[in-house]
Amino acid sequence: MTYQDVFVEFWKQVKGSIENQTFAKLTMAKTIGKPELKNIFLRPIYDKDDFKVMLKYSFRPREVEDIEEELTLEESLTIVKSHLKTHFLSVILFSTVKDVTFKVNNKGMGSISESHPTFKNVIQA
Repeated sequence: MTYQDVFVEFWKQVKGSIENQTFAKLTMAKTIGKPELKNIFLRPIYDKDDFKVMLKYSFRPREVEDIEEELTLEESLTIVKSHLKTHFLSVILFSTVKDVTFKVNNKGMGSISESHPTFKNVIQA
């Protein structure tokens, strides 16, 4: 299975955690090379009728200020997908139920693994 197919399965888990209001954070990690962009984080913004995320670009040189923007989940998906396998090789979903890690290996194959939750509570952006 290609990494794109596995990522679709991973993103279903992201959506499920949002629907269950257990989504705590999403982090893109394991950079390719030594880029200035160190991480991309998504934090939840739960509203009565809507769900958005605060997307944060974190940079390596301390002189470069982090960038934050409020987006819909679909808008954030576009950004996450555009950085996958170009800047980052893994995406970690932190929920209050479990942590789910999506990874792309050197051969372009994707995998999903699960572990105990890091977060006990959801902290909104």
